[in-house]
Amino acid sequence: MKYNFDVETDRRGTNSLKWDVPERELPMWVADMDFETAPEIKEAIVKRAEHGIFGYTMIPDDWYHAYIRWWEIRHDFRMEKEWMLFTTGVMPAISCAVRTLTGAGDNVLIQPPVYNHFFDSIVNNGRNVAEAPLKYDGENYHIDFGELEQKLSDPRTTMMILCNPQNPGGKIWDRETLAKIGELCHRHQVTVLSDEIHCDMTAPGWGYIPFASVSDTCRSISVTCIAPTKTFNLAGIHTAAVVAADETLRHKMRRALHTDEAAEPNAFAVEAAIAAFTKGGPWLDELRKYIWENKRLVSEFLTAYVPGIKAVPSKATYLIWLDCGCLAGKDREFGRYLREKTGLYLSKGSQYGKGGENFMRMNVACPKSRVEDALERIRKAYEELILLYSV
Repeated sequence: MKYNFDVETDRRGTNSLKWDVPERELPMWVADMDFETAPEIKEAIVKRAEHGIFGYTMIPDDWYHAYIRWWEIRHDFRMEKEWMLFTTGVMPAISCAVRTLTGAGDNVLIQPPVYNHFFDSIVNNGRNVAEAPLKYDGENYHIDFGELEQKLSDPRTTMMILCNPQNPGGKIWDRETLAKIGELCHRHQVTVLSDEIHCDMTAPGWGYIPFASVSDTCRSISVTCIAPTKTFNLAGIHTAAVVAADETLRHKMRRALHTDEAAEPNAFAVEAAIAAFTKGGPWLDELRKYIWENKRLVSEFLTAYVPGIKAVPSKATYLIWLDCGCLAGKDREFGRYLREKTGLYLSKGSQYGKGGENFMRMNVACPKSRVEDALERIRKAYEELILLYSV
């Protein structure tokens, strides 16, 4: 391999949200990676830094072309330049969309278990959370379309936030499912806000389907949020894009992003995104293979040594959704015990809403040695806790 992902980087003492924990702890919770970004991106950022002047920055044509080319080649979807807006991040864009494309007191529909900050964006903007929980069959997640339509048909429901691919479960939604979502939302005059930030982190040989690419209907009723940040470990650079083919939706989003001062790039945001989407492909392809080996390792280890916990099969994200069903009702206790006794810091599934109970989320975007360390800590905590329960 050209790139070495086995190197254990030291992030302590760098004001890292993830690593600002006690020395003995191993943080595998928040979704950022413990790998340096692609050398080609690092080179672009260093070159920009060497210029020494960090004034106001404009969006050049190269930024649009980089996104357009990447999505056309990688995801078979041709975006137009006029559809695209720069934003400082996917979450700021989601909050702008909730506040701008819905009214005070409206319902915004989500499908838990789902990314926890969706709840915050809805409630903090004075809207109500409407839920159509995903159905878990012990292996995979599915949509109950009867329940989904029931919630969408409520006249107070004006927006649906779609997580595509799904976080935390890592499911890639197929074309038929996305088309059906689009048809139901169109029928009930509901705007779709599609968060596609994890779209490039798929298993080797697998791709995701952009919601707006599925049909004219899906394209006309949706706003999509995309970024290089999860894929290339650039969250701290604050660079993303909003895509809206519909002129009215785009006009509203443009005004909202500017009103909230979320449309002005920092001095590195443009160069980092351009380098990622024009030069980062080979690095990403090797990274995807590495991460999926980490995922395989977790699944096989749990099957062999921790039979009460299993990794939910997934084809997207560098996160693993751990089914801790054998500890029914004790997921919070296990998470606390795991951290206190072994130092392994995972995300509790309950924070992702209904259906997240009895699950935990584990980030395996790190060197294999850290994954092995984490697995031994899980085994130790599990064996000790099972003994305590049996007494």
